[in-house]
Amino acid sequence: MLKRGLALGAGLLVGGWRLASRVAAAPAIIDCATWGAQPPREPITVVAARPTKIIIHHTAGANTTDGSLSHAYQLARAIQQAHFDRGWIDSGQHFTISRGGYVLEGRHRSLEVLTSGAGHVRGAHCDGQNDVAVGIENEGTYTSVAPPQALYDRLVELCAYICQQYSISSAAIYGHRDFNATACPGDRLYALLPQLRSDVAARLGEAARVWPLVRRGDSGERVRTVQYLLRARGASLSVDGLFGSATEQAVRQFQSARGLSVDGIVGTQTWEALIITTRRGDSGDQVRAVQSQLAARGYGTTVDGLFGATTESHVQQFQSARGLTSDGIVGPQTWCALVA
Repeated sequence: MLKRGLALGAGLLVGGWRLASRVAAAPAIIDCATWGAQPPREPITVVAARPTKIIIHHTAGANTTDGSLSHAYQLARAIQQAHFDRGWIDSGQHFTISRGGYVLEGRHRSLEVLTSGAGHVRGAHCDGQNDVAVGIENEGTYTSVAPPQALYDRLVELCAYICQQYSISSAAIYGHRDFNATACPGDRLYALLPQLRSDVAARLGEAARVWPLVRRGDSGERVRTVQYLLRARGASLSVDGLFGSATEQAVRQFQSARGLSVDGIVGTQTWEALIITTRRGDSGDQVRAVQSQLAARGYGTTVDGLFGATTESHVQQFQSARGLTSDGIVGPQTWCALVA
């Protein structure tokens, strides 16, 4: 596992990762008092355990061209009032980024606790994750357009600093839709998450995840994983473990649709775009991909496409054996370890 403050050699490989030191500078974050927040309606709860992930949201509001500081203040106040109107004690998210690239504290005490690197402010941004995840709201609607560069740059800086302070892996950056039934953070911003993880890893001094190359002529479990994931992404494809012309064509079509280099080879960028965060309660071909990998590794997992208690237990056992966070969720880091 990554250890905060240790400078590790670039050749040390753990669970599909090469480990390095973390060196992210603190971004400029505007605190609640500065933007004119109202006091919280109830005392803020700080849980003892540090968060284990970051969850990205969009506000689903207007894609304004007003990038001013005064607008950013107004945005933060409007979000807080909207959340009061829902009956919440304060802004639900921990931090907000305006389209002009200003980073603001959302829920009171979030900046204080982040700076200390100890504990976590309980949020109200993602059901089931509020005690373990830092929530970041990004101003705008990113269903069909990408966020402006100023916002994205601050998002990279903020995520890197959060990861550093809490010893969170850059792999543990998720979208709201990974946990709840929602379109948030929008298709375009969600599609940027692999790039966000990569950019955060680079800023932290982490090397990228070490993904295997899978190409035409290959066979075996990695090919089955690719085929299952392509099917989960809508491809009409047989899962036979043989990387032939049909699989290559499906890879090329996926790469073209995602704006990737169209070479028919499943390398780092294609893996990062292809994987789907998978957890208990999910069903379908992405689950079969996980189950097939686990079965091939001797866990006795039934490949039925239903992510139930047994599959979750086997995932946790695999994660523990690989030195990963044993949460039963197959996110980027666990996917990488499964196919490594």
